[in-house]
Amino acid sequence: MGERSHHETASWTCPHGRHVGQGCVTCYRATVQPDPALPLWSAVVWFTSPRPIPIKVLHDVHRHDRDFALGQPSTPLVFLLTGQARAAQGVEAVACLVGFLLQSRGAIDDFTVTEVRATRF
Repeated sequence: MGERSHHETASWTCPHGRHVGQGCVTCYRATVQPDPALPLWSAVVWFTSPRPIPIKVLHDVHRHDRDFALGQPSTPLVFLLTGQARAAQGVEAVACLVGFLLQSRGAIDDFTVTEVRATRF
């Protein structure tokens, strides 16, 4: 995600001290049974992988119970993960998605986050 100023880094760090590009398994687990009072976020993560992700993995993510979707734009080895999460801040929703990738290390063993977005519903 390139060079960042201290302010930019701090604004994209989750409450557990992890930069969203590194992901946060704690943020991911917190969305398993989220507080319904928390706002709903739509999050997007673009990432690259040095190896192709098997089609079966791409389809399995679509069946994930939190409306996650993993796709591959026309560019080889570039992937797009989208999903919704209830979280206090957008940074937590994005950290949740990248945390999902960390939890999926058996199928997605190496990746680099290149861009992220979060929009509150």
